[in-house]
Amino acid sequence: MPQEGILAVIILVVVVLIILASCIKIVPQAHAVVVERLGGYLATWGVGIHFKIPFIDRVAKRVLLKEQVVDFPPQPVITKDNVTMQIDTVVYFQITDPKLYAYGVERPLMAIENLTATTLRNIIGDLELDETLTSRETINTKMRASLDVATDPWGIKVNRVELKNIIPPKAIQDAMEKQMKAERERREAILKAEGEKKSTILVAEGKKESAILDAEAEKRAQILRAEAKKEATIREAEGQADAILKIQQANADGLRFLKEAAPDNAVLQLKSLEAFAKAADGKATKIIIPSEIQSVAGLVKSVTEIASEQE
Repeated sequence: MPQEGILAVIILVVVVLIILASCIKIVPQAHAVVVERLGGYLATWGVGIHFKIPFIDRVAKRVLLKEQVVDFPPQPVITKDNVTMQIDTVVYFQITDPKLYAYGVERPLMAIENLTATTLRNIIGDLELDETLTSRETINTKMRASLDVATDPWGIKVNRVELKNIIPPKAIQDAMEKQMKAERERREAILKAEGEKKSTILVAEGKKESAILDAEAEKRAQILRAEAKKEATIREAEGQADAILKIQQANADGLRFLKEAAPDNAVLQLKSLEAFAKAADGKATKIIIPSEIQSVAGLVKSVTEIASEQE
């Protein structure tokens, strides 16, 4: 065989191998392939190896089935009270039907962006500025519901919609900053006044408690002093009573001793004289002595004189 024929055969074999290789398609995980035959929809290939007829079948679209995130640029919207602001949104969506996604709408991402902008304008148009700034969750829920319904014919499911940023006009921002500053100053003044009020109350309560404690201490001290005085009086009275009792006991003992000794009349008269001497106690200027005691007194005087002479 001539050399040119061998070269032609080799080229033909290579071309056939390339064509056969192009007819083998492997679809990876989380992907799908839309296949057409002679310009019409044939099938949607899932994960695995697939074969197509050369020159008759073709891959129309490769679709990613993962959840995707699209961050759209800020969109100008007007609130119910005619305030224009910029709002940018983030949309989380997932392709659920590759066929509808391939044939439902041209340039699906642009369609979602425009649909998001119009839906956002409709929702914000029914809200005032303050409601817009404080109702993010409500706006997110309404937008997700509206977009999910609108994108069903495109084979797209909207899972979440988030307002990433709300940018009001510069004048509104300045007014809001002044308002927040005034609110912070008002709260600071209130907190300061409440702190001073609590401090005054605590000081007054402290003084009150101190006065109460002082009064209770003084009352307790008076009670203790009265109890001590009472106890001292009782002890003094008991001591006097004991002394009187002992004196009476001594007198009784003396009388009993005299009675047991059986003294004669002279001794009794002498004791009477001693009693009169004690009764005078050196203070009386005149003492009346009974006659029966006078004789005893004379006897005592005589005895005394005799004793003096003997000395």
